[in-house]
Amino acid sequence: MSSTGAANLLLKGFEVELYTGRPDGTVVGCSAEAAAALEGFVTEPDHRNLEYVTHPDARYGRQLELLLEPRRRLRQWLAQRQLTLLPGSTLSTGDSERFERSNPENPYHSYIETTYGTRVVTASVHINLGMDAMEPLFAGLRLLRCEAALLLALSASSPFLDGQVTGAHSQRWLQFPLTPATVPLFRNHQHYIDWMDAQLAAGSMQNVRHLWTSVRPNGDNRPHDLNRLEIRICDLVSDPLELLAITAFAELRLHQLLADPGRHDPLLASALSLDALAELADANDRAVASNSLDASLQHWRTGASLSARDWVRSELEGMEALARRLELEAVLAPLHSILEQGNQAMRWLRRQGQGESIAAIVASDAAAMATQEEALE
Repeated sequence: MSSTGAANLLLKGFEVELYTGRPDGTVVGCSAEAAAALEGFVTEPDHRNLEYVTHPDARYGRQLELLLEPRRRLRQWLAQRQLTLLPGSTLSTGDSERFERSNPENPYHSYIETTYGTRVVTASVHINLGMDAMEPLFAGLRLLRCEAALLLALSASSPFLDGQVTGAHSQRWLQFPLTPATVPLFRNHQHYIDWMDAQLAAGSMQNVRHLWTSVRPNGDNRPHDLNRLEIRICDLVSDPLELLAITAFAELRLHQLLADPGRHDPLLASALSLDALAELADANDRAVASNSLDASLQHWRTGASLSARDWVRSELEGMEALARRLELEAVLAPLHSILEQGNQAMRWLRRQGQGESIAAIVASDAAAMATQEEALE
């Protein structure tokens, strides 16, 4: 990408959660030991998955390296223990009946285990996009909240749980406890501050991080100091090129919004009220969790019905010229394959329907993850 294209891009970064396990697909937890041994890794409440965060950088090529470098170090450490990284966003091969604490002394982890159990033992990727002017940030939040279902449709990777087909494409999103249960579309920064203060006072959130929703504002001193949007709805995208393509799709939607808020901000461009839009967005998210690209959704502009696949295609067509100007056409290219061949959940279900076992599918894609990372290196 030329310096001209990169200069116009938003800062971005990723929070990546991964399962560890044996090459045969069995999940084996070791996050506390890995986080202690390796710089840049942190634990989750359950030790079967762990997380790393990439540094903010606007360039997609640089983010590819930032995604891969920690995995190389982690894989070397895991290999000494005959372990590897596993794809998917749920405990595909088990065991969701028990919680395996990474830090039994941590009181917040105790709260998580007692309140939610293994519903939270999922792996995902959070995409952060930098925006530090409050009016555009909250317009972007409204747009991405209303289109979050499209990002889950592209990323769904959790059709299995405990060695069984769940009937969903993103079992993770259906089981994960959205908190608080109802979150509005915020009119502005003050609306967000007032709402957050009310939730904390009522105890529906334990702290400022305890806002578990599809997209949220983020910053070092929430709710007051904000500098980015955090997309939380995506399942784990084990293919880094697919992850960067999904990120570019979201970023291009934000650039379209910044150029023409009257057309792309749901507050200004929808026939529906903000309350109705919040309900529509949540319903779309649930529909996509069940059927991903094949889901029937309602568009936020008018409430008209269309499939997730057709909606994504329409947006891709609408952003072609902008993608060309920002030199993101190659970054976006994997989305066309996803639309034609399906996301990871759909590909897995197709293989399972042809007689392949769930354990064999997970094991084979774990090996494919490692092979692809070596090739990209």
